[in-house]
Amino acid sequence: MTFAIITFALSFLGIMGLFGLKDWETRKGRVVFPEFRTRADALALRVRGLLLALEVDLEKIPVEFLHIMRVIIHTIVLYTASFLRILALQAHRLADFVSHKHTFRRRAPRSEFLKKVLEHKNENGAPPDTLDTKF
Repeated sequence: MTFAIITFALSFLGIMGLFGLKDWETRKGRVVFPEFRTRADALALRVRGLLLALEVDLEKIPVEFLHIMRVIIHTIVLYTASFLRILALQAHRLADFVSHKHTFRRRAPRSEFLKKVLEHKNENGAPPDTLDTKF
């Protein structure tokens, strides 16, 4: 979420900066980086032409093919998600495999706050955790 907010803020500031630059150019009657602007305009027109040609070509693709591709991509995404879920659930096996001790044990938290939360949970009738409380 933080990445999305930062990306949005930078994009928004960039767009506002471009509007400010355009306003400054019209007030002063000057153009910043005229050679770059000419090349960028030519590139933008070329990309626009390619997108228009692509749009015409995409209209020729049968609807059935698009539906089949959507189903295939959806299936691939679901299988990938289930595979990643299995990996996440078996992360302790990986930790045990790469550990030189080959015994992965969950220890009691070192944070005082987490210790208090654990004690509060155990006082409310919850079964005690099987944590190794030795440090």
